[in-house]
Amino acid sequence: MDLNVIWFLLVGVLLTGYAMLDGFDLGVGALHLLTRTDEERRIMINAIGPVWDGNEVWLVTGGGALFAAFPMVYATVFSGFYLALVLLLVGLIFRAVAIEFRSKQEYAWWRQMWDVSFSVSSILSSLLLGAALGNIAWGVPLDAHYEFAGTFLGLLRPYPLLVGVTTLALFMMHGSIYMVLKT
Repeated sequence: MDLNVIWFLLVGVLLTGYAMLDGFDLGVGALHLLTRTDEERRIMINAIGPVWDGNEVWLVTGGGALFAAFPMVYATVFSGFYLALVLLLVGLIFRAVAIEFRSKQEYAWWRQMWDVSFSVSSILSSLLLGAALGNIAWGVPLDAHYEFAGTFLGLLRPYPLLVGVTTLALFMMHGSIYMVLKT
């Protein structure tokens, strides 16, 4: 087996591992505002509390493996999807901050603010991950020098958006199954 194939499979396993392991966290976050009481929201956060930050290691490792094995692909993807990846990073940061800060104050407005932040950032992250996958599957416009030849709005075609919505739905289903099993 060729070394490129081994690295390709490794990157695929790492990114699939991220989707499987962090997918339920994102799904629980997307379902977070659909609960009725503050106690239900607290139970949801406590259910993912021990594992949510460890699951993101898979994404970091997948990005590092992509950089190490395929630097041209890494450069092309990160330059072409720059705005989408920055929004994804902001979503993941706000999700982490919301999980950590939600219980720091007892005020209702404080918890509500972080609940909305947790849910919106989980939805945004899920949609962006799915849209990136949809764009990679559909094809990304590149010029002769393998540089991105499109715009951010050009990445929001119907097929990638459909894959993004499907990813969000799958993550929500994954999160609801996790909650049923965990609580």
